[in-house]
Amino acid sequence: MTEVKIMVGGPESSLPLDVYQSNAADVIWVGVDHGAIRLLKEGILPDLAVGDFDSVTEEERTLLEEKITDVRSAPSEKDDTDTELALQLALEEYKPDKISIYGATAGRLDHLMSNFFFVFQPRFKSHASLISLYDRFNSVSFYLPGEYELTREKNKSYAGFVCMTPVQKLSLRGFKYPLDEKDYAYPISLASNEFKETTASFSFTEGLVAFIQSKDGK
Repeated sequence: MTEVKIMVGGPESSLPLDVYQSNAADVIWVGVDHGAIRLLKEGILPDLAVGDFDSVTEEERTLLEEKITDVRSAPSEKDDTDTELALQLALEEYKPDKISIYGATAGRLDHLMSNFFFVFQPRFKSHASLISLYDRFNSVSFYLPGEYELTREKNKSYAGFVCMTPVQKLSLRGFKYPLDEKDYAYPISLASNEFKETTASFSFTEGLVAFIQSKDGK
C-alpha cells in the first residue's frame, strides 16, 4: 500500500504526538510550505516540497533547496491553497492508496474550512475515501455512499458523523446511538456517539459523510 503523508504548516501543538514515529519505507512525505521545514527539523527528508513558501525565511528556503530534490514553488496570489496544490500533486504523481494530512485542522478558521470543503471539488471528490485529516485530538475520514466497517482508535473516546450534504438512508450499527436508514435533508453534525465494541459499521445511499473520532483536549 502506498501512503502519502502531507505535512501542512499548522500549529506544532496540534500535531499527533506520534506523527514523526511512523516513517516506513513505503511512506511518501510531502511538505507544504513551512511544513517542509518542520519535517527536515525532525530528520525526515520529504520527497516533495510545495507551496508559495511565504512563511519560511530566506535561510530556510536555502535549506529546502539544498536538502530536497523536488521543490515546487507557486505564486502567493493563486486560486488554490498550498494544501490543495499538494493534494493534487500527490494524486497525480504518486497514485496513493491513502493520503494522511497533518497540521490542517488547527489555526486559522478559513484554512480549516478550506481543508474540509476541498472534498467537494470534482478533482478530489472521487478520491474522498482515500483522504484523512489528523491532529492531536481528532481524526477525520471522508466517505462516499456505501457500507463501511470502522475500528475504534484506542486513544479516542467519541465518534461523530458529519453529514456534509443531504444524506439518505444513514444507518449506524454497533454504536451507542444507532440509526436505521435515517434521511437528512440538510448538513448536520451527529456528535458524541460512541463505539459499543472495538468495531462498528455504517452505511448510506446518497451524500457525503465525514467520520470523526475524537477525544477531549487537555
